[in-house]
Amino acid sequence: MKIAIVHDWMVQLGGAERVLIELHKTFPEAPIYTLFAKKEFTQAHLPEAEIKKSFLQKVPGIFNIYPKLAIFMPIAIESFDLSGFDVVISSSPFFAKGVVTRPRTKHICYCYSPARQLWDDAKNQQGIFKKIGQHLLRIWDRHAADRVDEFVAISETAQQRIKKYYGRESQVIYPPLTLDVASVQPRPIEEPYYLIVSRLYPNKNVDVAIETFNKLGYPLYIIGEGPMRTELEKQAKQNIRFLGFQPDSAVVTWYKHAKAFIMPQEEDFGLTAVEAIASGVPVLALQRGGATEIIQAGVTGEFFNDPRPEVLAEAVFRLNKNLENYDKAAMLATAEKFSREHFNKEIKNII
Repeated sequence: MKIAIVHDWMVQLGGAERVLIELHKTFPEAPIYTLFAKKEFTQAHLPEAEIKKSFLQKVPGIFNIYPKLAIFMPIAIESFDLSGFDVVISSSPFFAKGVVTRPRTKHICYCYSPARQLWDDAKNQQGIFKKIGQHLLRIWDRHAADRVDEFVAISETAQQRIKKYYGRESQVIYPPLTLDVASVQPRPIEEPYYLIVSRLYPNKNVDVAIETFNKLGYPLYIIGEGPMRTELEKQAKQNIRFLGFQPDSAVVTWYKHAKAFIMPQEEDFGLTAVEAIASGVPVLALQRGGATEIIQAGVTGEFFNDPRPEVLAEAVFRLNKNLENYDKAAMLATAEKFSREHFNKEIKNII
């Protein structure tokens, strides 16, 4: 059986890319088709993979301007010749589901969610040409979904969105925990700190957390990069540290030694919450999306229901009061639900 994997792009390591890497480990002989890829990424994370890139790879400065080229990406994803494969697995945050396959080829889409940039953020688009472009991409995205033979959703939250926007049923297979959290042993906390691990984009609500911790004065450490870093650094007081990109081994260490993990944004799953819980750290999360499928309030963490500083601050006080009562055994049991073994077994069952 000949299998191919399709992924949108490979620029930086995020949750979708971690799933892609695991798919490659499950099907190491399968070539990976992608719109474009950074050499540094493929050398670091997929050195043995056969990677086939679209014509967009040749666009000068593609890694800096690609968000502005979204209107051309349907053409690029449809240009791949997948006629020689029995099964195509699209790992799709956005465009990969739109590949064109032959009738005999089974197309399975591991869907992280219908793109929120298209389906949730219409009101935020400024300018007539941006609105027209978004409208055209929504039409394409809806029709591209019809090309998929079977949808697999990253979470029940994503499952509901697939049903709403694509009118399709799907099976839920949670993504795997890939950090080796067992490799680092926790030590006594020298300076209690709270931790955020996130890309620094507007929808991540890191600014809300910074405003909250500016007022509380508690140490907050932030791992991650993104276009908002400079702006957020200007907003932050001295009790807040930006650690930038960190390798996995360092991220595990920061998790293990944290007082609590803060997830102020809505996610369709929330892999960082699983990573924190697997490290024995309670999570304080916005009570929306995938976090509600991961966290047990009062057992493995707490929720807050509105991304406003005063609401988050109240939840921090509530978490601190319950800090000695969070259940380490329940955290371990939660992490086991998201094992690599379970993910690989379920994906292979579908194949």
